Amino acid sequence: MPSFLLHKGATVLCQHGGQAQPIFPNLRVKVDGKFVVIQPIPHLVSGCPFNVAGGPSPCLVAKWNVAAVRVRAGGQPVLLKDSQATCIPNGTPVKIAATQIRVKGI
Repeated sequence: MPSFLLHKGATVLCQHGGQAQPIFPNLRVKVDGKFVVIQPIPHLVSGCPFNVAGGPSPCLVAKWNVAAVRVRAGGQPVLLKDSQATCIPNGTPVKIAATQIRVKGI
């Protein structure tokens, strides 16, 4: 099922509410005037309030496990609104809350 492409500036959150942004986007392909994001590039998570037994244990990085199978940018799979990532070190998934709504991929 087609899903919208993820771009730099899309709203990506860890399960605890921390904001995730790509380390860097693909600088050659834009969608709706914003650079797309590709699978091998992790997202840095900031502002995660997660605690374990009173000690901070925030999500730090989100690594993408699932990306587009047919759409690529620079030879790498692009991320989609239904792509899946795991936060390190907690192992929790991310939630993609908002992205551009013009271009879809599979």
